[in-house]
Amino acid sequence: MRLLVLNHIQNAYDSLRSTRMRTNLTMLGVTIGVASITLILSLSGGATKVITDQVDELGGNIAVVRPGDVPQTTRLDNIASPMNHSYATSSLTERDMKAIRLVPGVEAVAPVMLVGGNVAAGNNSSSNTPIVATTPDLISISNLTVKDGQFIDSVTNRDTAVIGAQLSVDLFGTDQSIGQNFKIRGQDFTVIGVLKRANKPINYNNIDFDHAAIVSLESGKSFNQGVAQIQQIDIKATDQNSLPSVVEGTKKALGAAHKNEHDFSVLSGDDLSRPTSQLFFAVAAAMTAVAAISLIVGGIGIMNIMLVTVAERTREIGIRKALGASNGHITAQFLIESLAIGIGGGLFGYIAGYLLAFIVSRSVLTFDPLFSWQIAGLAIGTSVVVGILFGLYPAIRASRKDPIEALRQYH
Repeated sequence: MRLLVLNHIQNAYDSLRSTRMRTNLTMLGVTIGVASITLILSLSGGATKVITDQVDELGGNIAVVRPGDVPQTTRLDNIASPMNHSYATSSLTERDMKAIRLVPGVEAVAPVMLVGGNVAAGNNSSSNTPIVATTPDLISISNLTVKDGQFIDSVTNRDTAVIGAQLSVDLFGTDQSIGQNFKIRGQDFTVIGVLKRANKPINYNNIDFDHAAIVSLESGKSFNQGVAQIQQIDIKATDQNSLPSVVEGTKKALGAAHKNEHDFSVLSGDDLSRPTSQLFFAVAAAMTAVAAISLIVGGIGIMNIMLVTVAERTREIGIRKALGASNGHITAQFLIESLAIGIGGGLFGYIAGYLLAFIVSRSVLTFDPLFSWQIAGLAIGTSVVVGILFGLYPAIRASRKDPIEALRQYH
């Protein structure tokens, strides 16, 4: 049996090699489809891994409270980030912050209030700048680093701000802008600190701090009629071991403060990356469905070429059957050829997909693609399925040829 399989493989190799150009063009459809799927899954997985790694780098003792009950589904209307103003009115208040600070094991608490509006300095302005109102604890919780100057604290003036390195360049043409003045929604602010460039636009806070302007919570409240519209509360536990008790204590404290209304979510660990991972999963699923069309086209190409091959080798089939080959032997022979085309296209597509992913990540994105055996298995497994599925009909058709009629064919 082993010798028979090896013989089929050798025959498939000789046949495909004799029609090298046709074989390569047939593989191309599978290659494009598998490369597209590999590109999409590796980049979406890399984006999710960024947040997971950040949480691990922070010591694994970070939790966040967000308004609303975060669903455990991947529906497109449920996965939008709560930091993107998905809520008309946030359920989180300053009273919640005070309640969390009393939870045993809590080391630091910082609110995150996003203020909409333009940032301008002279003739330069930015309409996409994240304006973050918070407290001094944010720097220790989010592991931010001040390159020049200082971070906001309890004694800094209300009209002072800390800005990201790229925002400093955009507004003032330099990342050394201490003492410079700029306007937030028409109000004057003075730069007292510039953050060190982080190059992490994707993070669990969903804030690109390189482009952000950070002001005190009191300054943020002045833009909202004195009310703190808090989109997120960051919590830092004393250590990783105390985080579970902090999460449970926070849930109990907020449950009591909210009169048992479950209008908040406490996230930690992998849960922090779930909203982002679900978003990328939905996008990746939609794009993968589009990429699957290339695989179908490639599969049709395999079927077409195999039907042509069967027609060209009708006399060979008759000779094999006359010498004792069964229908199963003929089916296996041609199925191995179509499988070889599918696997070959899958391997080239997998390699090409990762090469494209690294090129895109280096030139456009700020994170590396994810390499995992799951993606490799999916890519190769898909190509195997395509090779078998679209090669089965031509193989069966070849096995059913009448040997006498087949021997009458001369071409």
